[in-house]
Amino acid sequence: MNLNDIRASWAALRGVTGLGPIHDDEGYTRMVELADALIDSGLAGEGGELSGLFGLVSGLIADYDDRQYQLPQASPRDMLRFFMEQHGLTQSDLPEIGSQGVVSEILSGRRMLNARQIAALVARFGVSADLFIEPATGHSH
Repeated sequence: MNLNDIRASWAALRGVTGLGPIHDDEGYTRMVELADALIDSGLAGEGGELSGLFGLVSGLIADYDDRQYQLPQASPRDMLRFFMEQHGLTQSDLPEIGSQGVVSEILSGRRMLNARQIAALVARFGVSADLFIEPATGHSH
């Protein structure tokens, strides 16, 4: 492995692509444009000449997204409360979950959402079921 060859090649590749860790929105935009160009070229697919480069660029984009857009850890009942507020819903406006009393128990933490209720919320709000599933705590109740 000749580091001088690698250094020269890396400098050339970086100069052409801007490839490297993403530190800001400008770098993010540059990597997304590179990823799009690689896809459009037809060379980024499985076994394509530039599939390895596409994998690296995609990884850099995903890492930046994970750092920038971490979702706050909210309980399922907090998520339900959030969606109710966003959509101007009262406890009586969710018959697919149950009666107003059932919704009240869920919001107060006295009752957990079941699979049927979670499926109904996913269908209603078009979001991931993960938002309404209690995180595993490592101990049983």
